[in-house]
Amino acid sequence: MLAQKSAAERRARRRKLVRNPELRDAVIDRLQEGWSPEQIAGRLKLEGHTASVSHETIYAYIYSPDGQSQALARFLPERRKKRKPRYARTPRGMMFPLERSIHNRPDHIKSRETFGEWEGDLMIFRREHGKANVASLVERKTRFAVLFRNNDRSSKHFIAKLMNVMEPLPQTARQSITFDRGIEFSGWRKLEAGIGTSAWFCDPQAPWQKGSVENLNKRARRYLPRDTPIAALSNRDMKAICDRLNGTPRKCLGWRTPTEAFAEETRKLG
Repeated sequence: MLAQKSAAERRARRRKLVRNPELRDAVIDRLQEGWSPEQIAGRLKLEGHTASVSHETIYAYIYSPDGQSQALARFLPERRKKRKPRYARTPRGMMFPLERSIHNRPDHIKSRETFGEWEGDLMIFRREHGKANVASLVERKTRFAVLFRNNDRSSKHFIAKLMNVMEPLPQTARQSITFDRGIEFSGWRKLEAGIGTSAWFCDPQAPWQKGSVENLNKRARRYLPRDTPIAALSNRDMKAICDRLNGTPRKCLGWRTPTEAFAEETRKLG
């Protein structure tokens, strides 16, 4: 009887999105933008939509026959053919423990006093162009930007690529990176163990707490709109975009360019 009740509850949750096309379309649009079900549910509630929806309802729809026919699971931050039962999932608090919260981040990082403190994010593109995305990094003091193509959103793949990109820098030029709580950043412990780079995490659904990389993403979208076929871009193409961004004078740097500011800080390291 308990199993039958649980199955009935799951069917009822799925029907909510089946019955309400406007709500369903709003959910699917945000999934395609790379939002997690938790982010979608929270944002719809904040925006005051007449019909609310829980993240469990969204997951139920994604793995329903309707959701599977649209291959919605591929838009999840970490895709699985089947969702793990609730008891088998790693609690988000264990992935991103309290001691790594942005509120425990040293004050010298917040004030931009020290060099080598970064922010990181992923730029997502339209689904018809496949799984490829662009990782965006910005050094907080100099506003120096690094963009690299990332062919998969899995945490294992992303962290490995990130370490390869960052490792050539002196260790004091890659002291920390601040991320949001996307599942693709859940392998953060490998950063500290592998290249000595600490990780800090914003509050849930608080992207403004990493405003430097959000600003970078906005500027990079001039050259990388959402309909860009990322898989077709070469490393040379990505470098050309970075060079253009880093070669633009910035008021916050006294009209120096990020390239000039980054080079100056690197020279100070000896």
